Amino acid sequence: MITGPALLFCPGDRPDRYAKAFDRADSVIIDLEDAVAPTDKQTARAALVATPLDPDRVIVRVNPRSSEFFDADLAAVAQTPYRAIMLPKAERPSDLDGLEGYEVIALCETPVGIRDVDALAADPRVAALTWGAEDLVAGIGGFKSRTPDGRLGKLAEYARARVLIAAAAAGKPAFDTVRTDLADDEGLREEASEAAASGFRGAMCLHPRQVPVLREAYLPDAAAIEWATGVLAAWANAPSGVFAYNGQMIDEPLLRQARRIAEVADAAEDAATGEASGAGSTPGAAG
Repeated sequence: MITGPALLFCPGDRPDRYAKAFDRADSVIIDLEDAVAPTDKQTARAALVATPLDPDRVIVRVNPRSSEFFDADLAAVAQTPYRAIMLPKAERPSDLDGLEGYEVIALCETPVGIRDVDALAADPRVAALTWGAEDLVAGIGGFKSRTPDGRLGKLAEYARARVLIAAAAAGKPAFDTVRTDLADDEGLREEASEAAASGFRGAMCLHPRQVPVLREAYLPDAAAIEWATGVLAAWANAPSGVFAYNGQMIDEPLLRQARRIAEVADAAEDAATGEASGAGSTPGAAG
């Protein structure tokens, strides 16, 4: 199972970093694509095969289907126990051919991929979706995905919403894109909190320092938990399906939101209890 909220990238040609990234994150993405120079691709594949990790929390980002490196990447993954693959520049269901038996995270980051994301999301070989702003903007001919204050631009916001809605319509989780400004913890926290509130199950990240920020942001805050607890308690004693709570009219959509908040909070509490008892659970896992 692909778990979040923090999916941390690790360069495939740096096996000395595998274990550290694995220990820090909820899932580690061993990257054979952008983080590895063309001349080092084979070195990265060899390291992937020779440096095993617990496969339950490992995702391998291969090179795109159209790349000259794709077949060799897939052959290397086949020599490992890993069964979660991130497919960059995913555009159409035919890109998934040959990936049967894997949990595929479709990375939508091209104009075609965003336009046709519904077909990708509906494909049974896709387990989850994510998106990328920088390749999308470059593919359109733009030169900046964010505004001067660090917020996503309108184009990126549109793509983000398309991927989230397509994933939800298909009953699959969606993970948010990376934030490349590694020093902007507050910007990351704000963006991740909004993403969590909207329904993303986590986000990709580039540095271990971003992991605790994501974990915190993807947990409901105390006010949200208090609201959800009160709503669910009032619902249990309500004479009908619609009732008032603290001056707010509560109906089924708000009840579903309250249940989701309670679900995430309970999962985090269970994970924290497991860690304290030495069970090794991952905090914040809500995939």
